[in-house]
Amino acid sequence: MRLPLAGLTTAIVLFVVDQAAKLGVTEGLKLNAMTDAHYVTSFFNLRFVANQGVSLGLLHADTDTMRWLLVAMTGVIALGVLIWMWRETNRSEQAALGLVLGGAAGNILDRIRLGYVVDFADLHFGSWQPFLVFNIADAAISIGVVILFARALLVREKPVRGSSATDAPASGSGTPPGTSNSGADQGPTETFHA
Repeated sequence: MRLPLAGLTTAIVLFVVDQAAKLGVTEGLKLNAMTDAHYVTSFFNLRFVANQGVSLGLLHADTDTMRWLLVAMTGVIALGVLIWMWRETNRSEQAALGLVLGGAAGNILDRIRLGYVVDFADLHFGSWQPFLVFNIADAAISIGVVILFARALLVREKPVRGSSATDAPASGSGTPPGTSNSGADQGPTETFHA
């Protein structure tokens, strides 16, 4: 079985970019308290949030037991994604799974190392905030899932030519099925002697 290079490369690159961005925000910009924020544009700020839950603030891990249960749960999901990616032959779907895997790995490492996930991207339009504060890993997971759903719903794989008996000649000689290329079926032949 061949390595899913598209998926593994995507996952590794995403993981490194996510961790570098989180380090840049917390160490480089010194945004490491809940009140810290950095203005970027009129619709985007960098704002530190220690997210102890999962997406949309669900399953808030306010105890060590909940923290490690979340690590275990997301670890099992990441393992399932890795197995799926290993079996997937389509490179686009491998890359989408790589986004999910790399994002999950980044958030898992945060939770193991810090006890929470570092979120920092604050997208807003006036007082309307379409998302909670998120990070690159969260965005990658969401994009990967959307790509997988879109491909499942909209993309139909073309059948492999020759997969049924009617698609290709049985003998491989270019003659239609049911006919023969042998001389025995073409009637009597004459032999001339000198």
